[in-house]
Amino acid sequence: MSEKSTPVTDDYIRYLAKHTTQEDDFLRKLKAAAKAKGIPPIWISPEQGSFMQILLKAVHAREVVEIGTLAGYSAIWMARALPADGGLRTIEISPEHADIAERWISKSDVAGRITVHRGKAEEILPQFAANSADAAFIDADKTSYPLFLRESLRIVRRGGLILADNAFAFGRLFESSDEAVAAIQAFNHIMAQETALQSIIVPVGDGLWFGVKL
Repeated sequence: MSEKSTPVTDDYIRYLAKHTTQEDDFLRKLKAAAKAKGIPPIWISPEQGSFMQILLKAVHAREVVEIGTLAGYSAIWMARALPADGGLRTIEISPEHADIAERWISKSDVAGRITVHRGKAEEILPQFAANSADAAFIDADKTSYPLFLRESLRIVRRGGLILADNAFAFGRLFESSDEAVAAIQAFNHIMAQETALQSIIVPVGDGLWFGVKL
């Protein structure tokens, strides 16, 4: 046993990814189609998807809220961890992204579990009942993360999960001149100080916040 942590270098990340459940052909085709339509490739990594599935299964999640659909990639990963009668509500502000997401979700094996809500998350989230979800995943406008966190804390039940992507700020966490980086830095501090959660940053993908609502 050692108190010294092993540096999480690129070699270790590649090793982790190689030894984790990978995406299937359907998800690979989804990403290729999304890129062809000009959607930026900023979805979660396969190892993040696999880890999130494990977490959702561990808490026996039935209802999930996602803030930021993009092309539907992460929604499908998570919905596959839910029971047949489970549900995932995902919110997307871009009509073009929502169109592509709905098209691919409709062709997926979890089409009946996912509902795409179109519009601004700050307007849609208040419509969701308190304690109506087992987990929330935040992956949208970085400057709005604190607002999304407050709503997620209301929506997610006690013992449920709150996840947030890009804790490492696209690999630029220690730069201070960029607005998006500064927003993530501020949000990381908020998460670390939030007494309603026990949280940790897991070094998969671009850094994934994993918190349990106390």
